[in-house]
Amino acid sequence: MKLEGKVFKYGDNIDTDVIIPARYLNISDVEELASHCMEDIDKTFIERVEPGDIIVGGKNFGTGSSREHAPLAIKTAGISCVIAENYARIFYRNSVNIGLPILECPEAVAGIEDGARLEVDLNNGEIIDISSGKTYQAEPFPPFVLEIFKAGGLIAQIKERIKNNV
Repeated sequence: MKLEGKVFKYGDNIDTDVIIPARYLNISDVEELASHCMEDIDKTFIERVEPGDIIVGGKNFGTGSSREHAPLAIKTAGISCVIAENYARIFYRNSVNIGLPILECPEAVAGIEDGARLEVDLNNGEIIDISSGKTYQAEPFPPFVLEIFKAGGLIAQIKERIKNNV
């Protein structure tokens, strides 16, 4: 699976309340929820993001509550993956469950600039900064996680398996 997009870079400790402010948690429509993604830290994010774009964050990305709203808002806003130094564990698991690829790569976080164009190969964990020509290596996902991403999330994968009697 290859992804390509423009980078939106943020710092350390981007918590779930920054990703999707708590005042919007009563919204059940995912498109409307996504329209508020990152608005407390970047008021123009939702106007500038395009399908396939990539978020690069620092340490402890997704810290805070255990709600799935945060990775769901990111994915529905059009972000194809998130690269960070590390993640809050519940955010990491929620991201996999909803089919949002998240890579850990401190070297990439340090070297990639806001606005850069990246190509990410999820099969081998390779991150290419097209803007600078630099390549970074994240830990590749195991095949079963790649299958979840390809299906669009864990529930979609389970439904597909039931439908195909796998």
